[in-house]
Amino acid sequence: MPLKKLPSQEVDERLNQCSGWKRQGDEIVKTFIFQSFEKSIEFVNRLAVEAEKMNHHPDIDIRYNKVSLLLTTHDSNGLTENDLSLAKKANELA
Repeated sequence: MPLKKLPSQEVDERLNQCSGWKRQGDEIVKTFIFQSFEKSIEFVNRLAVEAEKMNHHPDIDIRYNKVSLLLTTHDSNGLTENDLSLAKKANELA
């Protein structure tokens, strides 16, 4: 059963507590910048472990020292608690 899509206002309020994340419709995005390609990959590997635990997998774009994440819950057609939780976890891991 899909997770419950969060109301737009709740997403906006909670996103204010997730530094650097921006809303783009039913997705949230952020680009992290690291000192090197190796540090970018280390971050992605740590994030992958956490995402797998949640069974919630972000879209990831790696460009040398930049890692862009896009989060949404496809089977809920929007943003859910999982998206905001993984955004917070990504910030902690970075």
